Amino acid sequence: QVQLVESGGGLVQAGDSLRLSCAASGGTLSSYHMGWFRQAPGKEREFVFGITWNGGRTNVADAVKGRFTISRDNNKNMGYLLMTSLKPEDTAAYYCALRRKLDTTIPITPNAYDYWGQGTQVTVSS
Repeated sequence: QVQLVESGGGLVQAGDSLRLSCAASGGTLSSYHMGWFRQAPGKEREFVFGITWNGGRTNVADAVKGRFTISRDNNKNMGYLLMTSLKPEDTAAYYCALRRKLDTTIPITPNAYDYWGQGTQVTVSS
């Protein structure tokens, strides 16, 4: 059973940067595509960024395009989300998720992913 643990969240000011990490255990990270999602209070979980198993392709939400960067290190079983120029509307719990690499798509729907972490809170003050 794959387990994911996110870290790196916190309280920052608008314009600051944060790097979230996702540590995977119980499986081989290279067997999965990875996605990052976020969920603000009272809102549905939304797709933020995704990356294929080998980093060859990504998919990014318009809301974070040009500000966030996704990466992964399969040798370390780690995934990362670098967030820059943070805005108050980026405030949410952030989750990493894994999807078995049955194809090369990077879905934006949460139910397409097989494993989830517990989330890390990011709060951006104005």
